[in-house]
Amino acid sequence: MRALRLKEWKSEPVLEEVPRPEPGPGEVLVQVGAAGACHSDLHLMHEFEPGTLPWSPPFTLGHENAGWVHTLGEGVTSLTVGQAVAVVGAWGCGTCERCLDGLETYCERPDLAPVPGGGGGLGLDGGMADYLLVPSARHLVPIPDGLEVVDAAPLTDAALTPYHAVRRSLGKLGPGSTAVVIGVGGLGHLGLQVVKAITAARVIAVDGRESARAQASALGADLVLAPGPDTATRIREACGGRGADVVLDFVGSDETLATGAACVRQLGDVTIVGLGGGTLPVSFFGLPYEASVQTTYWGNRRELVEVLDLASRGLLHAETTIYPLEDAVSAYRDLAHGEVTGRAVVVPNDTFTA
Repeated sequence: MRALRLKEWKSEPVLEEVPRPEPGPGEVLVQVGAAGACHSDLHLMHEFEPGTLPWSPPFTLGHENAGWVHTLGEGVTSLTVGQAVAVVGAWGCGTCERCLDGLETYCERPDLAPVPGGGGGLGLDGGMADYLLVPSARHLVPIPDGLEVVDAAPLTDAALTPYHAVRRSLGKLGPGSTAVVIGVGGLGHLGLQVVKAITAARVIAVDGRESARAQASALGADLVLAPGPDTATRIREACGGRGADVVLDFVGSDETLATGAACVRQLGDVTIVGLGGGTLPVSFFGLPYEASVQTTYWGNRRELVEVLDLASRGLLHAETTIYPLEDAVSAYRDLAHGEVTGRAVVVPNDTFTA
């Protein structure tokens, strides 16, 4: 089968032929219908050094995956061959307290996990291939009616990550509240939709690109701003001088973090989602009283079920640019150059083959 492999740190991936895996007991072989290309993959290719992570190449890229059940390992009875499924990307040990609560992103026994702190496409072979071996049926979620495989794949990260972030602050997003979405890109345009779909909050979107601001308006943002020296002031003014209840930063640069800290309300949340490499100095008088600064990582299986349900009802949709598997290297190149509209999605197979 074909697979897009990262052979070593600080290198470009290579499309090559590898043996098709066979599922063992409890495992499932998925025929991949779509795999999202994520900005975090670019960090893997271009920035990480040996020893940065507890795992290393070689492995097949692709941690946003969906497809069809192809082969069931011994003992798997909860799925059927040909069933359309989305893949939960984080693969924990399944036995620690966090995993038993469904929070495999925060597995506390990495020594028992298939790969510590990772999963398919993150240390283990991912979905940029014709087939993906999933180590447990619990990592698969049936795709509901009304949602296609190619549309479900990017939701497993690009929608799940902002959904998890919004749910953490759900109690602060009631009627009369305001959420600020900084960065309306691959994750941010879905984060904006999540806020509109599951909360009563007004949404203020901030982005330096005119096209992104136009998209934010089309998605229902109540106010759209370009970043600048007066952005935080304008946000506070729009909130009646109080500031925003929740700031979701999908960029994570020094500038965006500073904006979030300057516009958040007392008792509000600043949630850092983006990997922009910025820092935010925190001191007693550096933030409004009892404002919280928090990071977030991905989401869990239960939340993915909810995300797919929202998408099947037309409340969430990822704008995508489609590439065949043979053009996957070009997908990452376009992503690095900022030439992708929405999410880049690689399609190894467009129909199920028994």
